Amino acid sequence: MSGPLDGVLVVDLTRALAGPHAAMMLGDLGARVIKVESPGSGDDSRGWGPPFVWPGGGGAGEDGAGDRESTYFLSCNRNKESIALDLKADDDRAVLTDLVRRADVLMENFRPGTLARLGFGNEVLAELNPRLVVLSISGFGHDGPEGGRAGYDQIAQGEGGLMSLTGSGPDDPQKVGVPISDLLAGMYGAYGVLAALHERERTGRGQVVRTSLLAAVVGVHAYQGTAWTVGGQVNRAQGNHHPSIAPYGLFHCKGGSVQLSCGSEGLWRRLCGEFGLDPQAPGLATNGERVARRDEVIALLEETFADIGPEELLGRLDKAGVPAGKVRSLDEVYGWDQTLSQGLKIDVEHASLGQVSLPGPPLRFFTAGPDGETETTRRDHLAPPTLDGDGASVRQWLRAPEGVPQPAGDDAEDGHAT
Repeated sequence: MSGPLDGVLVVDLTRALAGPHAAMMLGDLGARVIKVESPGSGDDSRGWGPPFVWPGGGGAGEDGAGDRESTYFLSCNRNKESIALDLKADDDRAVLTDLVRRADVLMENFRPGTLARLGFGNEVLAELNPRLVVLSISGFGHDGPEGGRAGYDQIAQGEGGLMSLTGSGPDDPQKVGVPISDLLAGMYGAYGVLAALHERERTGRGQVVRTSLLAAVVGVHAYQGTAWTVGGQVNRAQGNHHPSIAPYGLFHCKGGSVQLSCGSEGLWRRLCGEFGLDPQAPGLATNGERVARRDEVIALLEETFADIGPEELLGRLDKAGVPAGKVRSLDEVYGWDQTLSQGLKIDVEHASLGQVSLPGPPLRFFTAGPDGETETTRRDHLAPPTLDGDGASVRQWLRAPEGVPQPAGDDAEDGHAT
């Protein structure tokens, strides 16, 4: 139940979101993640809010901060320990050196070149630990004409084309409602680390894995990318309807709205059969025709649904076998029995806040046997750490001889890449 990465040690030098999310993903899988933070202030995201929460639900101290915790920080730092190190101080640099020697993975998202100026360039890291896998996340890439450029999520969403595809129409570019380029860069980074750890089993050596916010956004262009690279078509934002499938999107009804998808001609015929429409009507018989006349299809369906409430409409769509759903607010999502059944909300004991609920890991693991499946998903999650909350125990462990079991349980230059 400890996870498939049990025994893997990750040194997390990252801050903000992309890198911390990548490290958290490995922690969710059972790796021991030691987060290195700046003394005094810690990870930048500890100060990002509101909302903030305080022990016992109390208010801020006189300085307006007190012992507050940022819900932003809590979102991307579960299953980690924290040690505060000043990487310009010799003693603390020695602690990091000891951590590197024992680590399997080191993660950083400084601007390109920063870690080398601190004395921990890739050549030094490889000399200290030839088996070390290094993940480096930047804004726009580590080389190229704009390789040193600082990257922040919304800027990357715009530069990477995602905002041009998101919004009510071509003249209304919108960002995604979460920092998606940060999150995707973290996910791609964790994916690359796992591949490098696997290859290390064959070669005995680690390597450097690099990704960026730009790469992550371009990496999920999917059919929108090939529409241009192969088809020569530049798609633009068109609201809540699919550019290549119709009907597929959000439709208004009496007192609300529903989403539905007819991803095949069979589903289109089922939809029409349930609501008394002609699936072979001129101009609507094939998906290509319906895409070309999307506005007419939307108007037809919304007129059909005008006297039907959302719950009744969803029931009828379900009866017809047409995929459909509602648009839930976040409080509805975390109260939904399906969300809870998948382990997507967890309770942890925080050092200062007590018991708190967090979004849970998105992966589950099972083993199959003659008597059926047995779930082996990690359940003993650690709350996000307080600043330097594990500093003493980590230092004590480093002073112990190598081979002693691991216990349970950076601020060099301004200009972090993410």
